[in-house]
Parts: sequence; structure tokens; C-alpha cells
Amino acid sequence: MPLLGQATGGWTESSSALRLLYVATRNTVGLATADAFTQVNPVAVATNVSTQVNATALGVLSGSVVFTRPDIGAQFIGGPGTNAIQTAIAAAPAQAVGFRALGVAINSANGNAFENTPGTASGKIPYVSGMGTCGNGLFETALIANSADAVNNAAGVAITYITGQLLMASRNGFLMPRTVISAIDGNADNADVVAMSAESFVANANSSATNIGVLTMPPDATQNEVVYDQRI
Repeated sequence: MPLLGQATGGWTESSSALRLLYVATRNTVGLATADAFTQVNPVAVATNVSTQVNATALGVLSGSVVFTRPDIGAQFIGGPGTNAIQTAIAAAPAQAVGFRALGVAINSANGNAFENTPGTASGKIPYVSGMGTCGNGLFETALIANSADAVNNAAGVAITYITGQLLMASRNGFLMPRTVISAIDGNADNADVVAMSAESFVANANSSATNIGVLTMPPDATQNEVVYDQRI
């Protein structure tokens, strides 16, 4: 643990939201999009903002999901894009078919104060892919707009994470469950809320979300992160 005077208190032991427990592949294939360094956070939906995100930080954040970005060109990767960008990709079938989650960013694209900034120097966003086990301090804490189906529209309701849930990327590129049960969403209809990912928004199909991982340890009062076996 950091000693008195050694840390600002804004982070504990690491300046990255992603904690690598068992890692398969540290991937640096692909070039970062320009907006990977300039996007505001949250990038697409600015209501019911996650309590886990630093909204003052620009660019793709550590612990967020990176995507192929066919709207920019071949070999480009970045965040999920703004609402306008996602809407434009959805309207272009040749782009929508190629918009996919790739993995989880290891470090924030712009780095942190008083650190080297290899991301901006190299134009790369290192991310983990190919299985592994991670702890991640960046995740959605409430159902955001467009995150529930028409029958169970529960935007704003707090998300309870349950061991065994499949995780996906929200429209903001943060981890969230693919489904939450009615006891969680506040409706008495005994139906699951099928949450909407960035991919399912673009494809207009909830079934389009990529499984990022399987939740093995939910966040609680003593552990402020989700732990999951990665599946992407």
C-alpha cells in the first residue's frame, strides 16, 4: 500500500483501472483513431453516468473496451465513438458489419500526469485479448439510456452485478452485464432486461453484443472492481 505522501489518493497502488491477474495477449496491432485521444467520457451517453469513471479525463480510458473502427479505415481501433458516430455507423451497412469489440485497454490512451505517454507517441492503444483473468475498476453502475429493451425500460436503475453474468461493452465502452433480472430492474414482470451494447445499438439487434467475459467476483464495499474471466 502507498505510504503517507506517496500517493494522491485518486488511485490505489496503480494508475490503471485494469488489473491483470492472468494475461493471454497484450495486443498492439492496429492504429489508434484520432478520437481515441480526444473523446470525452462518457463518450456516447451522458446520463446516469457511472460513478466509476473520471469524467474529466479525455481519450480511451484504462479498463474500457476498444473497438474496430471501420468508419475511419482498415487497421484503426479506438473507443466506441460518440452517439453521432455510432448512429452514422449504424446507417452505413458496410461499416456496421465491421464494428466489433476487440479487448480491454490496459492503460489510458493519454497516460497520466507525471508519467511517460507512450500512447500518444506511438499512436497505439495496448489492449488485452485472447482470454485471461482481470480485475477492472471501470464499469457501468446504472442502466444508461438505450440500455434496456422497450418492455423493460429501466434506465437509471442501479446495476447489481451477479457472479456468472456475461459482460459486454456498454454504449460508452464500459463493462456491464448483458442481462439483469426483473428483481434488479425494479419491474414485477419476471422478465430479464436485455441490455444494449454499443454493438447492438449499431446493429439494431440486442443479440449482437460480444461477450467480453464471465463475471467471477462482483464489486462490493471492500472491492471496487469487477473480476472476470475474459472471453474475447
